Amino acid sequence: MKVAIVLNTSWNIYNFRMGLVKALLEEGHEVLAVAPRDEYTPKLVEAGCRYVEVKMDSRGANPLKDLGLIFELYRIYRKHRPDVVLQYTIKPNIYGTLAATMLRIPAINNVCGLGTAFLNRNMVSRLAIAMYKLAFRFPKLVFFQNTDDREFFLNSGIIKNTATDVLPGSGIDVNKFIPAGSTYKKSPFTFLLISRLIHDKGILEYVEAIKKLKEKGVDARFQLLGQLDTDHSRGIAKELVDDWIEQGLVEYLGSTDDVRPYINNSDCVVLPSYREGTPRSLLEAASSGKPIVATNVAGCNNVVKHNENGYLCEVKNAHDLAEKMEAMLKLPPQQREKMGKASRQIVESRFDESLVIDKYLSSIAKV
Repeated sequence: MKVAIVLNTSWNIYNFRMGLVKALLEEGHEVLAVAPRDEYTPKLVEAGCRYVEVKMDSRGANPLKDLGLIFELYRIYRKHRPDVVLQYTIKPNIYGTLAATMLRIPAINNVCGLGTAFLNRNMVSRLAIAMYKLAFRFPKLVFFQNTDDREFFLNSGIIKNTATDVLPGSGIDVNKFIPAGSTYKKSPFTFLLISRLIHDKGILEYVEAIKKLKEKGVDARFQLLGQLDTDHSRGIAKELVDDWIEQGLVEYLGSTDDVRPYINNSDCVVLPSYREGTPRSLLEAASSGKPIVATNVAGCNNVVKHNENGYLCEVKNAHDLAEKMEAMLKLPPQQREKMGKASRQIVESRFDESLVIDKYLSSIAKV
């Protein structure tokens, strides 16, 4: 069978979907990686994929411009004739589904999160809902990464007759992200936030919380790991990050292809996001046996159980975030280690990558 995996970046396929890609290849399927070209494209080819380039602006929100994506994907699907297309993120989900439907190719979609367009009720969100309602009449199956997002789509009438299911995010390779031994470390205590540097990930609240903690004389390190995304409409300006560094508020670690050393060297991973599907950074942290502080929002509270493997704080509330971070720092080391073990147990029981792969393989066989 020829299976197309369609995403907004080659980076995304390589970093989040390679477990599925390898499983498909091992079963004898041909895998088409359909995504914009970037530095990870050669790695997909090296892994055994057939790469097909598509031009796609992952950040833009111009529907007239994006309509051209329907015809581009239509030409790609018509030329390569996949037996099924697996589509992720908003543009492949919408425009790819319309293209596949015209060619009678079954589509399995994955709503990885509602994203910026749904955080505020405005013209952009209304347009996104309208486009979803049009396209989501046709997929054979739509996966969601948490029950809140599925309920939103059902209650909003975006999905009616299409089959739906909930996946544990993109899953996590529990043999790759493993606890690095005892969590007892020398001071100072280290907090780590892993994220693209955009407002919706709660970066500003994290920095405000750091200011509050420093004003109280809290002795800790505050790290920030992730790529600058200044082209994004809600990206954090480089000048602002430089200012934080100059003030001694954060240690900016840049970006990396391997987050494991940074997670292992931290005491607590933080994510004050406004909304998520199932955040990859929290799955990586939990699998690595770390306690977590995150916002009590869809996606984050799917991974973090309050007082069990971390603390949940109010969204967009730097004061509450600071209180939860301070509470984590003041916990006896044995209690933090207990939370870290609970994180690992949650991942092993609910978020193992094999669970995601099995559901995909079963769904592909059915369609």
